[in-house]
Amino acid sequence: MDVMTNLDAVCQFCGRQVEYVIRAYRGANDFQTRCRPDAGSEQKRNAKNERIIMLSKVKTMVGYKLDSLDGEIGKVKEFYFDDRHWTIRYLVASTGNWFTGRQALISPYALVSVNKGEQNITIDLTKKQIKDSPFLDDDKPVSRQFEQAYYGYYGYPTYWGGPYSWGAYPYFIHNRERRDREQWQEPAQPEKAWDHHLRSTHAVSGYHIHATDGEIGHVEDFVIDDETWAIRYLIVNTSNWWAGKKVLVSPQWIERVSWEDKAVFINLSRETIKESPEYTEESLLTRDYEIELHGHYNRKGYWVDELVNS
Repeated sequence: MDVMTNLDAVCQFCGRQVEYVIRAYRGANDFQTRCRPDAGSEQKRNAKNERIIMLSKVKTMVGYKLDSLDGEIGKVKEFYFDDRHWTIRYLVASTGNWFTGRQALISPYALVSVNKGEQNITIDLTKKQIKDSPFLDDDKPVSRQFEQAYYGYYGYPTYWGGPYSWGAYPYFIHNRERRDREQWQEPAQPEKAWDHHLRSTHAVSGYHIHATDGEIGHVEDFVIDDETWAIRYLIVNTSNWWAGKKVLVSPQWIERVSWEDKAVFINLSRETIKESPEYTEESLLTRDYEIELHGHYNRKGYWVDELVNS
């Protein structure tokens, strides 16, 4: 049973300004509020919500060419993300014989654009800048000491120095938008730094996904927003349970992760996940699809918070 309510409101899932909403009956005292745009609602959207959705799969980006200011430096090997905000912190480059014996790490601050057609990523650095950057052996983990030296060398604001996913900033500030490095200075009274650990997208692929009532599949891939470099979704392969169906799960819906057991726990039932909008390799990750997905789980869309912070 749907109950229509007339009011001027913002949908909790899509962030659209709508003239009326539907409260969908889902059981005793359980309503799901979602928008039902009128015929002219597409013209009434908040203009800020019209940002082009730049979602890319990690495995698709692996192998992309990396073009510096003075030539190609190699190809994308994998990504490192932090396990608190699930945001990409470094792109790891495979550089062949040009950069042997050490890891070539590129911060998102240096990434200018991702060209899916040409399968390349443009970097706002020279080869010499990369070569002269702090040294990290191939077999060494990324330590806080290394990161402090790295961020100091490039003059980037630290992402762990504040309460937000980008430290003092609630959203990603592109290098091209902040050419004046003085605007990147840390706040006079910085927030308490948070402990972080970096994880590899390659290593976490294959982790088992557990619903509240049992295992449902494993992590097959990650979907990255290559404008903000946040991991928006884990692609879950459920082939052992539901005839090859794949579903998307947001890191925001994760209850906990056992890194030792290589397991991800989600506070959702298997049946709820099974009935979610299916994801296929041919699926286009449009905003309408995302709205449907978040509406199914009765969760607010990440883009709504971004509208508030922008």
